[in-house]
Amino acid sequence: QLQFVESGGGLVQPGGSLRLSCAASGFTLDYSAIGWFRQAPGKEREGVSCINSSDGATYYADSVKGRFTISRDNAKNTVYLQMNSLKPEDTAVYYCARRPFRCATFRDSEFNSWGQGTQVTISS
Repeated sequence: QLQFVESGGGLVQPGGSLRLSCAASGFTLDYSAIGWFRQAPGKEREGVSCINSSDGATYYADSVKGRFTISRDNAKNTVYLQMNSLKPEDTAVYYCARRPFRCATFRDSEFNSWGQGTQVTISS
């Protein structure tokens, strides 16, 4: 069974940092592009970042560019999202999901094998 498990969320003050992890089980990440998405209360799910399988190219939503960094460790079958300079508007449940090989899009309908999500709350 293809499954992701997200972890690393929590409550931090504005300006703080968190590192989210997305661990895959049941399959190898080698041939998958992995995307991070988030959904805030009352809002639609939005794409945050994505990393290709082969060339490791990365993509970011404008709202997180310069603050978030996505990376992958295929040996550990895990993708990370380092989040710095966090803002209250980053508060959301963060999910990871996969699509074949390349990111190509932030449309969540193009991704599958969604994890259960991890809550990130930015508040003073």
